[in-house]
Amino acid sequence: MDILDFDRLRACAVAHDPFAHLLLPNFVKPVALPGVVADLPSLRARGSFPINGLQLGAKARGLISALEGEDFRAIIAEKFQLDLTGAPLMTTLRGNSGAGDGQIHTDSSAKRVTILLYLNPGMGEAWARQEGCLRLLRSGSDLEDYALEVPPTDGALLVFPNGPTTFHGHRPFIGQRYVIQMNYMTTSAKARAEMRRHHLSALIKRLTRAA
Repeated sequence: MDILDFDRLRACAVAHDPFAHLLLPNFVKPVALPGVVADLPSLRARGSFPINGLQLGAKARGLISALEGEDFRAIIAEKFQLDLTGAPLMTTLRGNSGAGDGQIHTDSSAKRVTILLYLNPGMGEAWARQEGCLRLLRSGSDLEDYALEVPPTDGALLVFPNGPTTFHGHRPFIGQRYVIQMNYMTTSAKARAEMRRHHLSALIKRLTRAA
């Protein structure tokens, strides 16, 4: 709990432009962020890797434990007036972004809520040029028509319930871009299939790197 600022999260208001969301800069406490970043694995491949298949240091494990805990779940449920009791969790870590990433999309209907926690310390030159900064969009056709842009830095937390108009994307960025992606899933067959697909994809990537 010393890693994440739950008091500020409880006080954070939900915004509604262009859709319901919560943005909290420095949710990872600044004093804790360097240790968490140092405890992340070096990910050379693109893609999202299931967190329980990665080697994490103690501080990164502590962060994941708090993020996956019942206190966090209860706060998010209250903020968005959702019943998340028993909702399965899917938690992944993404470490690299490529030229094809960031295209406008909505998340799978199997994902009830999307949680993004950005773990890149400092405002680098690319972020200052708005590369790799996630945008919440007013439509599914124009990346420049956005209500909010989130630099992927300094422990910023972004949360939004998914829906047919929750369009988001970012300008291309190539390089290291650490983000924890956590979703409260539905209990549907589609959700179970998606969780299995993530595990299989990560296994294939590991085997390909080892070959």
